[in-house]
Amino acid sequence: MKKTFLIICLLAGFTSFAQSGSGFGLKGGLNFNSNGDASIGSDIGNIGSDSQVGFHLGAFGKLDLGTLYLRPELVYTKTNSKYEEGGYDSKFKMSKLDMPLLVGLNIVGPLHVFAGPSLQYILDTDLEDVELEDVENDFTVGVNLGVGVNLGEKLGVGLRYERGFSDNEADFADIPEGRIDTRPSQLILSLSVKL
Repeated sequence: MKKTFLIICLLAGFTSFAQSGSGFGLKGGLNFNSNGDASIGSDIGNIGSDSQVGFHLGAFGKLDLGTLYLRPELVYTKTNSKYEEGGYDSKFKMSKLDMPLLVGLNIVGPLHVFAGPSLQYILDTDLEDVELEDVENDFTVGVNLGVGVNLGEKLGVGLRYERGFSDNEADFADIPEGRIDTRPSQLILSLSVKL
């Protein structure tokens, strides 16, 4: 798994993110997300989620320290997942505020790599045709790992992987054994513009 992720990061490095120099900017893009398993009760059991496309919009600050840089972000994220098995078919939507605190390393020319924790505040969860209780924890922690490249002074494109660390579930209101794991596992493709 680690080797596969490293290869994906290296291949994506030529279509990734990070502007040179310190400053502030805006970012947005697409998420390819899947959440954890859903337990639908004794008739169906556990169902894994299929990836669906979501989106994100936000702002970032960057402090360039030469070879290293710091990049805090504040991002609104909308994720989608699909659960389908044995006649059960439902979409799960989640909206959250993410605050990645990234440390980056300038490698060669415009190429950058970065990593850091992502603080996440869940705003809303919705499972199609099922009433959900509130999630266990509105506030969770994840990790971001990614690569980037400058596209001139102002533009950048980024590819990162995000995984939630904290176990976090929402129970079904109408099914006693029903629950859904809300931890994200997603690839995030971003376009960023330095102002």
